Amino acid sequence: MVQRNQQSPQQHQEAMTVEAEAQFHVLAVDDSVIDRKLIERLLKTSSYQVTTVESGSKALELLGLREGQDTTPSLPPKQHEIEVNLVITDYCMPGMTGYDLLKKIKGSSSLKDIPVVIMSSENVPSRISRCLEGGAEEFFLKPVQLSDMKRLRLHILKGKSNCNEQQQQQEDSNNSSNDGSSSSSTSSCSNNNKNSSSNKRKAIDEELSPERTRPRFSHDSLTVV
Repeated sequence: MVQRNQQSPQQHQEAMTVEAEAQFHVLAVDDSVIDRKLIERLLKTSSYQVTTVESGSKALELLGLREGQDTTPSLPPKQHEIEVNLVITDYCMPGMTGYDLLKKIKGSSSLKDIPVVIMSSENVPSRISRCLEGGAEEFFLKPVQLSDMKRLRLHILKGKSNCNEQQQQQEDSNNSSNDGSSSSSTSSCSNNNKNSSSNKRKAIDEELSPERTRPRFSHDSLTVV
């Protein structure tokens, strides 16, 4: 009798983690060919899908946001060429810096939930603080290490969670609006029936006024480690 090998719980969990990470798509932006190759290799070793571009303007084009336009993507999110789960970009680049790219992404209503990580070979505290305050999830000092890639997954999951919660809020808001309209219509019909027939039972108007709260999202304060 041939018995099928069974995975241990730890092996099963590791396999699920690798499979989940393989579904995450990272956009890497760096004007240096050497650095792009390095980050691409590290990301692929960590089981991420990777797309690399050499400039911030190319990154915006891929995301559907043209340089020089407003902060609204030229295409709806579902029509973008690819779905990007995280952007990791060099800080010092000609034309558009990593900080400029960060501000463009965070200034877009459709792209703002995409996590952005900045890289630089220069350890400048004021620059690091500026990027973190501008919405960057983290600031890596080059050369980037394989251990840094493992930290990206937490930022991706956080971004997905924020996006899902905002979508749920929008759905709840739409449902509440529809319920309010339905309640108003029902009340109007009830009043009409009451006025047209005095022999009918008196209609009971139920006023639906569910309290709706909208949780606010704020970026956690991150320190450089």
